Amino acid sequence: MNRLYDFLRRHPTGVDGCWAFVLVFTSVVVVTLPTEGGYEGPVTGALVVTLAMGVVVLLRRRWPEQMLGLAILTGLGQIAANITPLPANFALMVIIFTVAARPERWPSRLGLLTSVAAPALATVRWPDAQEPSLANRVIAGIFLTGAFCLAWVLGDSLRTRRAYYAELEARADRLERERETQARMAVAAERARIARELHDVVAHNVSVMVVQADGAAYVLDSAPDQCRNALRTISGTGRQALAEMRRLLGVLRTEDSAVGAQDYVPQPGVEQLAELVDQVRDTGLAVDFRISGDPRPLPSGVELTAYRIVQEALTNTRKHGGPDAGATVTLEYGGDALTVLAEDDGRGAQQELYEGRGVDGQGHGLIGMRERVGMVNGLLVAGPRPGGGFRISATLPLNGGQ
Repeated sequence: MNRLYDFLRRHPTGVDGCWAFVLVFTSVVVVTLPTEGGYEGPVTGALVVTLAMGVVVLLRRRWPEQMLGLAILTGLGQIAANITPLPANFALMVIIFTVAARPERWPSRLGLLTSVAAPALATVRWPDAQEPSLANRVIAGIFLTGAFCLAWVLGDSLRTRRAYYAELEARADRLERERETQARMAVAAERARIARELHDVVAHNVSVMVVQADGAAYVLDSAPDQCRNALRTISGTGRQALAEMRRLLGVLRTEDSAVGAQDYVPQPGVEQLAELVDQVRDTGLAVDFRISGDPRPLPSGVELTAYRIVQEALTNTRKHGGPDAGATVTLEYGGDALTVLAEDDGRGAQQELYEGRGVDGQGHGLIGMRERVGMVNGLLVAGPRPGGGFRISATLPLNGGQ
């Protein structure tokens, strides 16, 4: 059955041709076959009406509006020439169903008008000789009109169902495109987050290692103990950087490893800021670390953002502040926000280093800060400090970091 149904769907014109042949053949038999009483009406006209209605059925899918017009004109000519109804007139009901099932509305409305007018005109033009009473003729007209209107209703229902299925398919396509867009956006956001993390980890730790390595090379012969301490700092900083990068890049693993999250250290927060400041002090940068307010547990997103802001600020001070720069880091616990203030008294960064993407167009530091602060619905202000140096101030709402 499925194969037969698929075959019929692939050859609609052939199916319509078969139905047209049946209607034409039946009407020709009725017109030409000698029977008791014979056919009442012009035979030639009946054959012309039969062929015209056969063409209507045959071409109803290809040119439905034109075939509706042909059927209406043929019916009017049939009434004018007093050609009594034939089996081929069933084609009028078929074309009404066809135009009602299509999305164009004006042919459907014309078909509805025809389904009401055609039975009434036929009842008036050819009253049943065997049922001369007016009541019987009215009942017959109502029955015939109901049959034509039913054909229109079935066609309109098919149009509605097709439109509904088309809307479902379009909605499914839109949802699929939206899912793909959301997936691409999620991938882009994750890449941006990883880029920020990598920049903060690598820039800070590598800069510490470079400073310590330069210092160790300078005192290698004159102060072996200081050189040894510098090498220990380099080793510890390198291990810390590897641990953080291992934790970070773990999100890129696709396989479900049995090692799991035990290999990854927790994300840094405000409790690790003291260690960060000590590490920076070991490089020779004087840092004053202050905490005001009542320290309390913070959302993980706020803690990580605060840590990275301080880390990036101190890294920028070492890079741009000059050899005699000093820095001050202040954490202020407010009622509904944590304020992070990092400032130095060095030379300060050039304007192109904190506006846009840096001199070479590749900078990520302050851009990453703004993105991090935006993720927790905070506010970042960065720029030269009055009197010299650079200042970074971030206000992080405590209800926006989850």
